[in-house]
Amino acid sequence: MKFFISLLFYSLFNITLLGESRIITLSPSLSEIVFALGMGDKIVANTRYSNFPKAAQKLPKVGSYANVSVEKILAFKPTIVLSQNYDQNFLKILKQLKINTKVFQTSSLQDIKTTIKDLGIYFKKEEKANELISAINNGLKNLKNIVKDKKILIVISPRKSLTHGIYVTGNHIYFEDIIKASENKNAFYSKSSAQPIVNAEKIINMNPDIIILLAPFLSKKVKKQNLLIKKWSSLPVSASVKRNIYVISEFYAGIPSHRVQYFINDFRKILQNVRNKQLQ
Repeated sequence: MKFFISLLFYSLFNITLLGESRIITLSPSLSEIVFALGMGDKIVANTRYSNFPKAAQKLPKVGSYANVSVEKILAFKPTIVLSQNYDQNFLKILKQLKINTKVFQTSSLQDIKTTIKDLGIYFKKEEKANELISAINNGLKNLKNIVKDKKILIVISPRKSLTHGIYVTGNHIYFEDIIKASENKNAFYSKSSAQPIVNAEKIINMNPDIIILLAPFLSKKVKKQNLLIKKWSSLPVSASVKRNIYVISEFYAGIPSHRVQYFINDFRKILQNVRNKQLQ
């Protein structure tokens, strides 16, 4: 009964908003892009882990990736809800309730750029959207002719132990596009689009030339980062022998937003370091 009362309230009073934008973003990446386009002050609620910029942290939360509250969404009377295409059943509910919703995909690098472009058009912020896309494209151009044909393994939130399942980036996500743009290749390969989980033995068989550890939980913790590198250096692979194991500890590394440009810059610096070692 409470749910239907909320729905009635939404239907009766949402029409009185007089065109004022009331945005709800249902992923950290979409929240970041809306802020970057200069519309952050129109966001009335977002989701857990929407931590950038600081203003996003202070906004009310309507849930997380797998647990969004429809009642909370209704309570904020949004004029638009921005969502990624993760939960089709949930999106059907929003459609049934006639909640104005735009759905985006941010798996590939092209997806990210298309999302920025489409949101720029929707909010009439095309010029800013083009700036953000240009920054990504320029970053990609700067990846060329540094090192070539290296097998690169990117590890997501590496654990202290190498005996448990290890999450790595697969072949259907924007990291793959960045690796290819640099004229190198992903050490991991699979036709499956599922999140790949491997073990130490499989990594040894891959024999990556470069290993990049995405460890945002170690931001500014240099000693712990070095200990993590030391742990991974125990693997008998080319990356260990040539001291090509690196940590990126910035939170933006795992968020498919316009800030992927910063990951691309970090990635370029790693490639340059690998090249410099080759020249020694």
